[in-house]
Amino acid sequence: MMTESKSKNTMVVGIGGGTGSGKTTLADLIRKRMGMGSIAFLAHDAYYRDQKHLTPEERAKVNYDHPDSLETDLMVRHIQQLLRGQAIEMPVYDFSTHSRKTETVHVSPKPVILVEGILIFVEKELRDLFDMKIFVDTDADIRLIRRLLRDIQERGRTLQSVVDQYLRTVRPMHLEFVDASKRYADIIIPEGGFNVVALDMVIARLQSLLEGHLPVDGK
Repeated sequence: MMTESKSKNTMVVGIGGGTGSGKTTLADLIRKRMGMGSIAFLAHDAYYRDQKHLTPEERAKVNYDHPDSLETDLMVRHIQQLLRGQAIEMPVYDFSTHSRKTETVHVSPKPVILVEGILIFVEKELRDLFDMKIFVDTDADIRLIRRLLRDIQERGRTLQSVVDQYLRTVRPMHLEFVDASKRYADIIIPEGGFNVVALDMVIARLQSLLEGHLPVDGK
């Protein structure tokens, strides 16, 4: 349920789910359908802790699928700033070097704050900020294939490194944290953005809740 303090101005929506589940696809479709100018988008991935102080070998051994690898308290502060009508500077993370870049992304307050990430429902302080919690539920084999393709094509990883990381941390952390957080979801969507019926329902719900408060055509 939306709190009284948020209901007139801003709605915070969280999209969680395992790696490669289709969270980003769903988030992108929501932004396009509702109007990019109406939504402030925050990716939890952007808030990975900077590992510049570690050697490349040490960086490769960090468990990036554990909640401690993310600076969630900074994301919480940023969402709170947006709710107060203040713009933020979202970090930019370089996955090829496991470090933050010097540049940031300027994010202005919008009627909808859309937050996406695998671990966003794990931390209570972050979870309590969401007015709507969506969990994207996709079979493990599909998620693994999508992750392999993404990490090799977009993040410069080798096939072996992706498989090693999946077995060492991704799968066990998914079972311990991600899948366990599904119980907090208000809506569970199989296949994410590829589920057209569910997408239409989410869009209709968002538009209904924010009717009269969103700019026309996202302008």
